[in-house]
Amino acid sequence: MGHTSLDKIIALQKKPANIRNLCILAHVDHGKTTLADCLVASNGIISNRLAGKLRYLDSREDEQIRGITMKSSAISLHYAVGDKDFLLNLIDSPGHVDFSSEVSTAVRLCDGAIIIVDAVEGVCPQTQAVLRQAWLENIRPVLVINKIDRLILELKLTSQEAYTHLQKILEKVNAVTGALYTSKVLEERAEKEERAEKERESEVPEGVVESPGGEQVYDWSAGLEDTDDSHLYFSPDQGNVVFSSAIDGWGFSIQQFAHIYSQKMGIRSEVLLKTLWGDFYLNAKAKKIMKGAQAKGKKPLFVQLVLDNLWSLYDAVVTRRDKEKVEKMVASLGVNLMARDARHSDPKVLLSAICSQWLPLSQAVLSMVCEKLPSPLEMAAERVERLMSVGQRRFDSLPKQTQELKKAFLQCSSEETAPVIVFVSKMFAVDAKALPQNKQRPLTQEEIGQRREVARQRHADRMAANQHAESQDGHAHSVIEQPGIQAAGNSNAGGEDVSARMETLTVKDPKAEEEEEEEEEEEGKETFVAFARVYSGVVKKGQKVFVLGPKYDPAQGLCMLSEVCRVASDSLPTVPHLSVCSTDSLYLLMGRELEALEEVPAGNVLGIGGLEECVLKSATLSSTPACPPFIPLNFEATPIVRVAIEPKHPSEMPKLVRGMRLLNQADPCAEVLIQETGEHVLVTAGEVHLQRCLDDLRQRFAKIEISASKPIIPFRETVVRPPKVDMVNEDLGRQHKTAIIHQVKEEVTQGRYSDTLQVDPSGLVTITTPNKLATVGVRAIPLPEEVTRLLEGSSELVRTLEQMSQSLREGRSLDVGPRTLEVLAGFKAKLEGLLQGRKWRNAVEHIWSFGPRRYGPNILLNSVEGYQRPSVWQCLDRAEPGQLGVQPPQPIALRDLDNSIISGFQLATLAGPLCEEPLMGVCFSVETWDLKLPSQPQHQDSVEEDSTSQDAPAGQRAGGETAEAEGSPAGQSQGKRRAEVGTVDCYGPFSGQLIAAMKEACRHAFQAKPQRLMAAMYTCEIMATADVLGRVYGVLGKREGHVLHEEMKEGTDMFLINAVLPVAESFGFADEIRKRTSGLASPQLVFSHWEVISSDPYWVPTTEEEYLHFGEKADSANQALKYMNAVRRRKGLYVEEKIVEHGEKQRTLGKNK
Repeated sequence: MGHTSLDKIIALQKKPANIRNLCILAHVDHGKTTLADCLVASNGIISNRLAGKLRYLDSREDEQIRGITMKSSAISLHYAVGDKDFLLNLIDSPGHVDFSSEVSTAVRLCDGAIIIVDAVEGVCPQTQAVLRQAWLENIRPVLVINKIDRLILELKLTSQEAYTHLQKILEKVNAVTGALYTSKVLEERAEKEERAEKERESEVPEGVVESPGGEQVYDWSAGLEDTDDSHLYFSPDQGNVVFSSAIDGWGFSIQQFAHIYSQKMGIRSEVLLKTLWGDFYLNAKAKKIMKGAQAKGKKPLFVQLVLDNLWSLYDAVVTRRDKEKVEKMVASLGVNLMARDARHSDPKVLLSAICSQWLPLSQAVLSMVCEKLPSPLEMAAERVERLMSVGQRRFDSLPKQTQELKKAFLQCSSEETAPVIVFVSKMFAVDAKALPQNKQRPLTQEEIGQRREVARQRHADRMAANQHAESQDGHAHSVIEQPGIQAAGNSNAGGEDVSARMETLTVKDPKAEEEEEEEEEEEGKETFVAFARVYSGVVKKGQKVFVLGPKYDPAQGLCMLSEVCRVASDSLPTVPHLSVCSTDSLYLLMGRELEALEEVPAGNVLGIGGLEECVLKSATLSSTPACPPFIPLNFEATPIVRVAIEPKHPSEMPKLVRGMRLLNQADPCAEVLIQETGEHVLVTAGEVHLQRCLDDLRQRFAKIEISASKPIIPFRETVVRPPKVDMVNEDLGRQHKTAIIHQVKEEVTQGRYSDTLQVDPSGLVTITTPNKLATVGVRAIPLPEEVTRLLEGSSELVRTLEQMSQSLREGRSLDVGPRTLEVLAGFKAKLEGLLQGRKWRNAVEHIWSFGPRRYGPNILLNSVEGYQRPSVWQCLDRAEPGQLGVQPPQPIALRDLDNSIISGFQLATLAGPLCEEPLMGVCFSVETWDLKLPSQPQHQDSVEEDSTSQDAPAGQRAGGETAEAEGSPAGQSQGKRRAEVGTVDCYGPFSGQLIAAMKEACRHAFQAKPQRLMAAMYTCEIMATADVLGRVYGVLGKREGHVLHEEMKEGTDMFLINAVLPVAESFGFADEIRKRTSGLASPQLVFSHWEVISSDPYWVPTTEEEYLHFGEKADSANQALKYMNAVRRRKGLYVEEKIVEHGEKQRTLGKNK
């Protein structure tokens, strides 16, 4: 097929029924970009010979050098089947786990996906991840099993063995899909049961069976048997599987061979379609297709009719190089070979020349895509509802006007009246020179002639000037022989003439220089193009649209905007998370090229220019404020690798700041932070991602020399239960249980905190403020691991809960959907279920706050007797009448100081005592809180009651005057002022003292328990051959890794190793493994969880066995101490270590006699 014109593509864009938006997904190095090259070559954009070598869609230099895709890029292709023309918007995505965020941006814009699986490596970790992403976005996949040539040439399998191997790969892919489907059905089933139980409590729901003992037993198969899942699975006879070798340029589906053999054998193609894949064989005598090939030891039809032909072709062309046999094959296949291909020394050239004509890969894949993948008109209603249900809101709880937009999505209408809905999945940087308006257009014949004349004239002028200069020099030489004065005068004149000419050549106008510099800057400037898809309406160049932020609420927007203002314009009232922008330019994405467009109808992928000021990373654009923002993209990888960045020359700091801002916008996963220390920190998903971001900063965005610190490794601090065995696994005696708090005891005996700090043997720490007016008693308790995991996974929910309880405390109304309240109630129930036992009785009701930053995985408990404060769960009970009014009013001083306790807890959990890292999985229980406020004449009655005891209820302590003061704003401010006057002394404001006291109490309570560091852990998936297995284990052992699981892939000599590895030890791990295994093993690292390092960083030998095992100094490596000291040293904290300043070699006196 020849090169398709832009006009043809613009015409095809207006037929949504013939559009296919698809992406290519796979594990790294499974052949995505090579397959994309073959498809691009089918449109005549690149040569067929270069397909697979050029990697056309890898447009970045580092992508070409490393040989992996790092950015998803799109291209529009034309494919004709009979009289039908199709437009395929193809997006090639990365396979490396560091760039899985790019996969998320590609999947959101597509309706279908090509999943590629390597025939040798089979289903890999990233294959499972991309299948899951396709499932979550509700897009339909088709399968390409690639690199079948490796089965022939590398593994040297017979055609029968290859068939069995391919069957197993298909089973594994289908098993992943089946697991995703089963979990979905069971979730829906569980939700249905919950709703049914609420409606009828007495009846037994369907799927729950009464056992003879009267107990209810859940039937898990209920619901799965009734559902039809046949359309989900990959099977060659369904036409959604292609077998291929992209590097050799061939690929086929069962349909192609069924069509070929139906003509040759006279069997109907429908019969062949059903029998070519499966346990069928050909009975040569009866000329019938029979079942039971495996039982009768016969060759399956697929092997006999398909694979045997391929194997014999490879044998003749590549293995034996049998020219006669090749000629016969070429003649029988009816293939036209060029003489240079037949003579070529590389047999692969001849092979790809034959195969690309006999079984063209592009035809097999594109015909499958057009037939099996849905058009934009076939978008599922379920997917639309899911895209529009942002946050915890259900689709049916959205405003009516918003729900009506569902029709616009499903119709995919391009009419003038249809609302414009566009989703921007990412922003990508483009060099300004690459934009269509800045490109050099081809010159006409007239312009070429004019330029030729100008060049000739310039050349003639230059020649004349040279001749004139030579004649002047000759004249000067002849004059020198005459009397001196005249010669000097002439030579001087000649010198002046030459110098004048030199000046005209060298001196430039400073304005012209400035203009040139500005032009150079403009040329090197990066502009941002939005990678987007139109879901409804027609986007036009220069059109004004609403930009909807992720927190935009359409109900609030519709209330605040009147009917007149519901059209995007610059003069609009301010609505939260809503802005207006203009689509300055529209582009057709053609891989490395961009083509300018005037308008783009619904169902197409496009690039939009001019949004860099309005959109940071992703956004929803719409012509109506009723449109909700789409749900956020689902990222598989978590950014975990941090580095601090600074310019080599401090004067270039503004350039660095600007460059980091541009990088943050250009990368969907990278994060840019400024820490409390003032450091500029870049957070990335892994080592390869970090390297790419640093290269982008140096070469594209900042364009300055930068220095990056060593990676900043995140740790967490926690407490654990007292250990029952010592470091040599001996049972600890009773006498050692008190040694846990030896550090605090040492500090107390030294007298540093003797007057204000008391530590109870049970771990209760009591601390008094410097002015002796308040005492706080705090105990640290380790949280169960499940609770920590729940809190960490529900951080957004906890943040919502805190916002709601804060607004209720301040008396503000907050509109919360019933869905959010349901989820919060479920979260509370889970917490109550996990916090069981005597010490956790009623703990959930007494939660004071979460931390750090009010949504972290630590809890502050209110265990103060008699102090009744509003619960953090009060928003769940607010529907009950008078719930907020039931709480008795608190005294002003106490209410203000309540926040001081929370602030102290937040500070303590943000930076722990080990190495100022955040705490995790710790519960601080405030058990005593005594206040002794000074007597004030204005508040005599209330203060007397306050100072008597803290145990009295809050309502009894509040006097009449205090209550009056609370009633009116003037009285309230006056009361606050009086309280502050009475509580400010030489130690500063009382609230500040209490914050500091609470922080110190938490830190000492933490130190009174066995403290541990928690390290961030990667899950590591390594594929290696049997010969290098030992070396892989060696590298893992050296870097503190633990192997969890190891299995051999059937039919290959490959092993799949699952391990965990600390992030702190992961830098350089991939390179070391490749070096040690000569490139035969490659790891994939994904952040998994936080793990407690078992050793105590402050451990010293105490028992006789420990002294014998570790020695008196115990100077063998303590991993936790090593990590802790490294972090303390980086942060400039005190590190206890012995440094030898003047080391001398020890002399043996006996030798010096």
